[in-house]
Amino acid sequence: MNDAASAPTPAPAPRRRARVRAPELIGKGGWINTGGKDLKLADFRGRTLILDFWTFCCINCLHVLDELRELEERHRDTVVVVGVHSPKFVHEADHRAVVDAVERYEVHHPVLDDPELATWKQYAVRAWPTLVVIDPEGYVVAQHAGEGHAHAIERLVEELEAEHGAKGTLRRGDGPYVAPEPVSTHLRFPGKVLRLANGNLLVSDSTRHQLVELEADGETVVRRIGSGERGFGPGEFSEPQGLALLPDGRVVVADTVNHALRVLDPETGAVETVAGTGRQWWQGSPTAGPALEVDLSSPWDVAWWQGRVWIAMAGVHQLWTWDPEAGTVQVAAGTTNEGLVDGPAAEAWFAQPSGLAAAGDRLWIADSETSALRWIDTAGVVHTAVGTGLFDFGHRDGDAGQALLQHPLGVTALPDGSVAVCDTYNHALRRYDPESGEVSTLATDLREPSAAVLLDGDIVVVESARHRLTRLRLPEEAVRVDAVAHRTQRAATEVAPGKLRLDVVFQAPAGQKLDERYGPSTRLLVSSTPPELLASGEGAGTDLFRDLELADGVGSGVLHVSAMAASCDDDPANEYPACHVHQQDWGVPVTVAPGGTARLALVLAGLDEG
Repeated sequence: MNDAASAPTPAPAPRRRARVRAPELIGKGGWINTGGKDLKLADFRGRTLILDFWTFCCINCLHVLDELRELEERHRDTVVVVGVHSPKFVHEADHRAVVDAVERYEVHHPVLDDPELATWKQYAVRAWPTLVVIDPEGYVVAQHAGEGHAHAIERLVEELEAEHGAKGTLRRGDGPYVAPEPVSTHLRFPGKVLRLANGNLLVSDSTRHQLVELEADGETVVRRIGSGERGFGPGEFSEPQGLALLPDGRVVVADTVNHALRVLDPETGAVETVAGTGRQWWQGSPTAGPALEVDLSSPWDVAWWQGRVWIAMAGVHQLWTWDPEAGTVQVAAGTTNEGLVDGPAAEAWFAQPSGLAAAGDRLWIADSETSALRWIDTAGVVHTAVGTGLFDFGHRDGDAGQALLQHPLGVTALPDGSVAVCDTYNHALRRYDPESGEVSTLATDLREPSAAVLLDGDIVVVESARHRLTRLRLPEEAVRVDAVAHRTQRAATEVAPGKLRLDVVFQAPAGQKLDERYGPSTRLLVSSTPPELLASGEGAGTDLFRDLELADGVGSGVLHVSAMAASCDDDPANEYPACHVHQQDWGVPVTVAPGGTARLALVLAGLDEG
């Protein structure tokens, strides 16, 4: 054997990357999970820094928190994740609410509270969630919007570890995370509540990953169901939410972060999985079939209606159903596009449906991200009672056509045919009367109410952020509240009249390529609110770019852009390459103005160099 043949193969040279100096981290709300210490970019020098731009209302952001957990653990001596909390709703700019959310969702890394979106603007972020990777020398090397990027980021982290380890610019050690002091309460950020056949109350104790049975007083603990540890095994839940009674007396549970439905037998305490695989649903996955073989996505609430269990599938902006007798699940309403569109179920748009209540020929829906109260009828047609879209919200009573809610999570049918709405981010209980078309306020000073149940003529409200149930008399007269209207603090993008070039930036992760084996590997869907904003360019296609034409006479609106790309391992010798889906939905507020941009770039993965 000659020397050339026996020489070791040289390591591949690191990829050349764009080097953009990372802006400083600025947030008026200050730092959380640091033991009171203020951090600067210089404190992370020598480590790979991952900035997670999130807001706690956003289901996609919660998915990314879960995606990052394993990566944080595997690379904890070289990687620091920092959450940059960038609010959409007014309530999310409240520092106390952000502190609560960090505990509620078990965020075990430092979080910068940025209520004025200062750092969001510095990094030119356009979507929740967005991940930005900064190398150990303080340069931005990648940006990813949406979900499904953990594998790509981990590959990049490994490259940066090798590269900076060789250069001597890698610093290993413990990160800056400091855990808060634990607080003892019977419940911790409870989600939903149900009255059992024996008169007791069953509560989903979401942050403790348990169900808790309480006596009718709402305080005395009868028993806890579940180990209290996050998991999918026997006796385990992961942030359970919705609860509904089945006709046989058992309880179906929306086991939200496990992407599954479980059924509890209240007599024995036994729990079984009846729908879902434990994996999150992605575009292209089956939307119907045997319940235990079809993936679900963050089921948030459940209700028994029309002989089936209806599921508020918050993670994909749809309603699904589970048929216990047939043992099947299927999509019942929604397209997966995020927004507010009424009409036939198959064409309707939702935005994180999070609360359900059956009432005769209507199923009421708390559609949280559109701050809307909606309903579906027995003919499968979706209607909106209150709410106008993704970016308008507030606290305004009166005629439903102009009334405003703020991110409601729960809805309860009342005996007189009206419905009570847990208006979560307004800390209020609201009422909508279908007969009069009026919205009123029943109670205020409820801390993030998320669900309610009737009990002997009273209403018991889950005050999630006060960690308790509160029993209220249903008032004969409503509370008068001064009207407040809001729009999201996120600035609109100024675009020039006429032609607008839309570019979705996607760079496949190292060692991967676009998967074209079974046809196009990318998808782009464009629409607008109002529809008249676009003269041309709406609809679906397979290119990640589009020439849009803005209509004359429409000065502002929202462009809805949904993009997907599938990439697979680029190794011809591998017969079964690993493949990954990258996807994100953007709602981009725009204002048409002379001098505005003629190009709108949205980064799905990579860096925009256009």
